[in-house]
Amino acid sequence: MRVTFKGLAEHVLFAANVFIIFLLVFGDKIAVPYWLQPLGRMHPMILHFPIVILMLAMLLEFFRFKEAYLKERLYQSFTSGLLLSGAILSAVTVIMGLFLSKEEGYSGSVLQWHKWTGVGLVFMASIIYWCRNASWYKTALARTGAIMTTLCLIAAGHYGASLTHGENFVLEPVTTVKELPQVPLAEARVFEDVILPVFSQKCLSCHNPEKAKGSLMIHNSAAMLKGGKSGKLFVPGKPEISLLLERIHLPVDDKKHMPPKGKSQLTDDEIALLNLWIKSNAEVKKKVVDLPAQDSLRMLATTFLAPVVTAEPTYEFSAANEKTIKKLNNNYRIVYTLAKGSPALAVNIYNKSVYKPEALKELEEIKKQIVSLDLNGLPVRDEELKTIASFENLRTLNLNFTNITGAGLKELKALKHLSSLSLSGTKVTYEFAKNMTDMKSLKKMVLWNTKLSDAELQQLQKANKGIAVISGFKDDGKHPLRLNQPVIVTKEAVFKTSLALQLKHPINGVQIRYTLDGTEPDSLKSSLYTQPIQLKESATVKAKAYKPGWYGSETITSKRYKSGYKADTIIFLLPPDDKYKSGTAKVFSDLEFGDYDINSGKWIGVRNNNLETLLFFKQPVNLQTVSLNVMRNLPSYVLAPVAVEVWGGAEKDKLRLLSSVKPEPTKEGDPQALMEIAARFKSQNVSYLKIVVKNLKKLPDWHPGKGQPAWVFIDEILLN
Repeated sequence: MRVTFKGLAEHVLFAANVFIIFLLVFGDKIAVPYWLQPLGRMHPMILHFPIVILMLAMLLEFFRFKEAYLKERLYQSFTSGLLLSGAILSAVTVIMGLFLSKEEGYSGSVLQWHKWTGVGLVFMASIIYWCRNASWYKTALARTGAIMTTLCLIAAGHYGASLTHGENFVLEPVTTVKELPQVPLAEARVFEDVILPVFSQKCLSCHNPEKAKGSLMIHNSAAMLKGGKSGKLFVPGKPEISLLLERIHLPVDDKKHMPPKGKSQLTDDEIALLNLWIKSNAEVKKKVVDLPAQDSLRMLATTFLAPVVTAEPTYEFSAANEKTIKKLNNNYRIVYTLAKGSPALAVNIYNKSVYKPEALKELEEIKKQIVSLDLNGLPVRDEELKTIASFENLRTLNLNFTNITGAGLKELKALKHLSSLSLSGTKVTYEFAKNMTDMKSLKKMVLWNTKLSDAELQQLQKANKGIAVISGFKDDGKHPLRLNQPVIVTKEAVFKTSLALQLKHPINGVQIRYTLDGTEPDSLKSSLYTQPIQLKESATVKAKAYKPGWYGSETITSKRYKSGYKADTIIFLLPPDDKYKSGTAKVFSDLEFGDYDINSGKWIGVRNNNLETLLFFKQPVNLQTVSLNVMRNLPSYVLAPVAVEVWGGAEKDKLRLLSSVKPEPTKEGDPQALMEIAARFKSQNVSYLKIVVKNLKKLPDWHPGKGQPAWVFIDEILLN
């Protein structure tokens, strides 16, 4: 009996079908040996072959009985061969998939749909092959079989993509992410209503009970705490060593970056939220309102929740004349509308050194439109409250740290709409405060740091349930009120010759004290900010805000760098990595620093070789310092360079070593940082400057990427 290749292939197809049926029937009782697991894992690689072959075979089968092709022997034999090879390859792919499904991390309805559509595809292709030469197999059957096989192929591919890449993988780029329902702040729980929705939108498609990639599921807190085959997802209280944040901060092109490239990425706010949650011990039961009011996690979480809906106030008066409003605005008074299209005005008067009672009387023309008046820190006296009482539609009045004693407060009873009255830091006594509580419109009184004792404040609140008596910030040494930090207005981080650095603070009457040598500013000896600081050299600016009756602010620290020279030409002697070359070497001298986003276009990155850069000056320049701004970010494999060499001279081919710097080695647990590496040498004239930056060739054993080369990122070269 003569054995042909076709006959042998047909026997293989039959045996494969029988083996598939065996695996389906006895699959629950079969344990795949470890040496067969690699065969199962080849399933995603092999499946592309039967997809293409069967699609082409079904197209040819659909038109097989067309008169033009019916007598074409090549057409008929080629279709038969395609169908046989496609059926065999699909059977092999299904067998591999059944082996793979025995491993951990694969379960659920998506897997079942993928399995049975794949098995159905094999059976249907095999039946078509075995029956296609029967006398009863005609055009209708051929076309019906081709269509059904193609549909099975599409369905199997769809469910396979959902298993591998998550649900909605194909249409995700062009579909809108479903907005999760927002929960009101008072009801929201940190994990269930803030953290879990982030995971649900960005991670759940690949880490769920039906498709647990890496054996990790994050559909609830119990599964998340269990972790996956790579270990615990996070270490409560230690975001810097948590696997979750490590994977998130890897470069997008890294195969371990999460979410994978091509899927919807986490926003900066979402990353910050996860970091703060882990840092606060990853609580899963706390409510958002259980966190302290100034807690960073609470403040950020609040932005993810449903905003408090308040009805827009309506006003019966007409808008003031725009020319009048413009005329009343000056260097010590701001008049502005509360909202676009609203007739209501707010007035803020400041600068106590020039304040006079006339500043209030001048508001006569707009007294009907004023609903908010802020006189914080001004030398306002009781007799001036009579003028304020003429602002008939006033709702909010801030008299904090003014000179009133309370004797003139009775004048304010004429204000039928006054709902908020702030009297902190004044000499108001209990009797005067009590006298104001019979105002029907009053809803809030701020009375911390006044003449009222704790007992009187409690008594006032107890007797007036409809009024919120704010006393929690009373400066008793236990609940200090701290000023917020000063703001650095000047954005330029690098300057060529000089820089006028401007500072400001939003609260009137605040003193800003600063230092330029890196020391902590104090309230007495440090320089007092009165005008822009003139910088002529690089400096570390530290500033704090101070005001009587307040605790000093936290220190704000900012570095400003001088770069006295700019190269006329910069070229790479060794090329940077294609992914992080920022388009041009000009990024080294654009006077802009990059942040921690390595994909911002501000960074030059190298990994597989050193960075060698040549700078050319048309006219010789006198240099004594070359500084580099570099990044350190351990989760992204970004470390400080191991060495920086600076070569210089008058001729390109005759450069000599001017300085060599070896930065302190990166240690396990070092936080992310933007660092300056300065190479100093004896002052000299140069026309050419070569800078060599050497990266760490093998990451240490404590790093997850041990043995791999480290990245080095540079974004600015400063020359002085």
